[in-house]
Amino acid sequence: MSNSKKKILVVDDAAFTRNMLKKIIDKTDFTEVVGEASNGNEAIQQYKKLKPDLVTMDLVMPEMGGIESIEQLLKIDRNATIVVVSALGQEALVLEAAKKGAKDFIQKPFKNDQVLEVMERILMK
Repeated sequence: MSNSKKKILVVDDAAFTRNMLKKIIDKTDFTEVVGEASNGNEAIQQYKKLKPDLVTMDLVMPEMGGIESIEQLLKIDRNATIVVVSALGQEALVLEAAKKGAKDFIQKPFKNDQVLEVMERILMK
């Protein structure tokens, strides 16, 4: 059963946020976190290695931010499924991310059911 779980890559420069997302995602029967990255460069390396079904993407990170990461990931795999996880007040960035190809948005601070609802809506199609 375990290998039928959808693979999630969690990208956020804050370990605290990655851990919170991981806890929520790993609680489900249908998703598991297979990798983490703290910036866009790591995200791209991890994506190539792990081929996840979904990427949660922070927008404001050192080295390479979320917008550029989204662009790069979609160059590697135009079917990449990316969900932005970002704080209020970053609406312009969120819109930009959506234009670049992000599929959805989870607002920080996030609630468990909000994260799960988005995961379910996107992955259980």
